Amino acid sequence: MKRKNFDKIVTAVGFGLAALLLTTAGLLNWGASFASEAVSSQLEAQEITFPAVTGNPDESADITKFFADNGDLILSNAAQAQMYADHYLGFHLSKMPTYAAASAANRAASAAIAANPNDPTLKAEAASKLAMVDTVFKGTMLRGTLLTAYAFGTLGSIAAIAALVSLAGALVMLFLSILGLLHIRRTPEDATI
Repeated sequence: MKRKNFDKIVTAVGFGLAALLLTTAGLLNWGASFASEAVSSQLEAQEITFPAVTGNPDESADITKFFADNGDLILSNAAQAQMYADHYLGFHLSKMPTYAAASAANRAASAAIAANPNDPTLKAEAASKLAMVDTVFKGTMLRGTLLTAYAFGTLGSIAAIAALVSLAGALVMLFLSILGLLHIRRTPEDATI
């Protein structure tokens, strides 16, 4: 095979890879922008105010500082969602029974009231257990939703990094392909591989 033909093939493949990487960078950047925008707009729509303190006396200084720095702001990004879910909701939910345990206690209280519907003590106990189930359910669902927003935001951040890497790869391949074109001009016609 003639060296010039081989160089043309390699250079064409290089330009093709540069175009593919450039397209990939564009798509990844679009995905990163979409994720960031979606997480931000969805969190802001909920108007959840970030507390200045968690109430946890055993938390580390960096968590205390994060909450102090973000206190009274509306949740608007993945990092805030994760901190709120894990260190505020998670702390308070850890002081309550799990949803399964609260639900079992509620069913037991409902069964007891069914057996003796006029007992005011049982009525109060059933109302208390029902309120606990409601609180635990809402807290657990909010925590899960916020952690999903955190995961989605993190994937968007990874896509942004991958977009930059793809763009850098495209630029390197484009540069090498241009060097390949210059090399083709200097290759003798009779050179072979």
